[in-house]
Amino acid sequence: MEAARPSGGGGSLASKKRFITQVLTGPWFSVFASLLIMSTAGTPYAFGLYSNVLKSVLGYDQSTLNLVSFFKDVGTNVGVPAGLIAEVTPTWFVLSLGAVMNFFGYLMIWLAVTERMAKPHVWMMCLYICLGANSTAFANTGALVTCVKNFPESRGIVLGLLKGYVGLSGAILTQLYHAIYGNDSKSLILLVGWLPAAISFAFLRTIRTMKFNRLQNELQVFYNFLYISLGLAGFLTIMIVVQQKATLTKSEYSGSAATALFLLFLPLAVVIMEERNLWKGKKLSVNNSSKALKIITEKPSMETSTELSVPRACFSTPETINLAPERDARKQVSCWGTIFTPPDRGEDYTILQTLCSIDMLILFFSAICGVGGTLTAIDNLGQMGTSLGYPARSISTFVSLVSIWNYLGRVVAGLVSEILLKKYKFPRPLLLTIVLLFACAGHLLIAFNPPGGLYVASIIIGFTFGAQWPLIFAIISEIFGLKYYSTLYNFGSVASPIGLYILNVRVTGHLYDREAEKQLAVLGLERKRGEALNCTGVDCFKLSFVIITAVTLFGSLVSLVLVLRTRKFYKSDIYKKFREEVRATEEVAMAGKSLDTNGTGQNR
Repeated sequence: MEAARPSGGGGSLASKKRFITQVLTGPWFSVFASLLIMSTAGTPYAFGLYSNVLKSVLGYDQSTLNLVSFFKDVGTNVGVPAGLIAEVTPTWFVLSLGAVMNFFGYLMIWLAVTERMAKPHVWMMCLYICLGANSTAFANTGALVTCVKNFPESRGIVLGLLKGYVGLSGAILTQLYHAIYGNDSKSLILLVGWLPAAISFAFLRTIRTMKFNRLQNELQVFYNFLYISLGLAGFLTIMIVVQQKATLTKSEYSGSAATALFLLFLPLAVVIMEERNLWKGKKLSVNNSSKALKIITEKPSMETSTELSVPRACFSTPETINLAPERDARKQVSCWGTIFTPPDRGEDYTILQTLCSIDMLILFFSAICGVGGTLTAIDNLGQMGTSLGYPARSISTFVSLVSIWNYLGRVVAGLVSEILLKKYKFPRPLLLTIVLLFACAGHLLIAFNPPGGLYVASIIIGFTFGAQWPLIFAIISEIFGLKYYSTLYNFGSVASPIGLYILNVRVTGHLYDREAEKQLAVLGLERKRGEALNCTGVDCFKLSFVIITAVTLFGSLVSLVLVLRTRKFYKSDIYKKFREEVRATEEVAMAGKSLDTNGTGQNR
């Protein structure tokens, strides 16, 4: 009896190790790791908190600052290189490359604003911020795209949830920044350099594409993650209001940051509980299989042998005969020869077929108008607040409000569009059209600035900016398939910097500087060399956002064309093929198990 105890304890210890291994290598821990990566991946959205430091220390005018901002958004959204790299390399390489770029880019910016290095040329600052921001594309490609491929039938809520955490990242980083560095805006740049890189390196081997059947309570687990994220968003909203009304000490900020970290890691409890249920299910399945095997071994029959001999032929020979012609046909047809003969919507398009598709061109143009306009508003929040006479604390509030409502827009758009699609066949492109129309209201509030209008505008702009992304990415995955989604996802993001360059650099920055120079001329003053060019009053951004409103309205009309073109596709069962693939896989697996069991019984 005494000798048996170590064996039992060792067995228990081995069982615990196997369970921990299952948790760390399971699909749900991969989702949890992706949530953490996404929660710090939105570093470009913190630009409004340190843009004034760049402008004052480096002596930029608004056009130059907007040019730097433009390259930030180029880096954020031009993720095609990340997508192409992801097609031929493992996920851990994509994440590690993004982490290195993030740390290097923001470290160089921090060295510049702290004057630890000579003042860099404008093109150098553009390069540094482009590299740092481009790490977001690598994080999205490595984490988000992988989760969509792992859970294709829940892609709407997956996109909304993960992109929602990206939207929250600005507020999360703000809490951590105040807790660690106080009110030193320069140190915020250092924080956004090392923290996302550290988290990516911590989960390099965890996030990967997994082949498994749809889990029974998959949607419920994502709902649990969603409830926790709503709690996190609610807490951050409360802290924003408190920080607006009172000045907190560093220790109070530390308590706030600790609570935010607790809510960030709370999904791990959901992961452990879910994996525990899977662990119990596996043990029960093994026990049942053992009992069934014992029955077959003790009572073999000719009927069982005869019935089980049929699937062996059914699942081996026909597959070889049917798949060979398809493979030969694929080899004979070049990808260049099929550019203008794409498959049906919902099937796997090639990259070239997607780029030449009218559907993609329509969606791309709508994204240029919609995302370009809302992102212009977000990038100029700090300057708008200063021009309109808001205190520095209110400007920080605008950035945080955009972050919170950016999160809500992403989550609501992903979840609601999924529910409407499955229950009522409501097309996602139509919801995108509605979102663009709603964004026009926010742009008009900025243009005419009624009392408190910037607070309401920041909410509307944050919500509509966030809502566009899961809709655009889900539409791409549904119409053009998941085979090359790593690249197609990032191609959809390219619309953002194009729209931003036109609407922010060429329109908003130019009109702001023109109004500022006009004000100096009225006062009889001349701008000194190297002095920042500032504008005050409603007219600084009024004409710019009237133009942006018109452009966004036109984009909504263009997206309506996509609604008409895809109405039959969205009326069909667009997830049917995934269920059929799972069913076929299960049938093959069941047949294989039956054959193995029969063979074991016969051998015995």
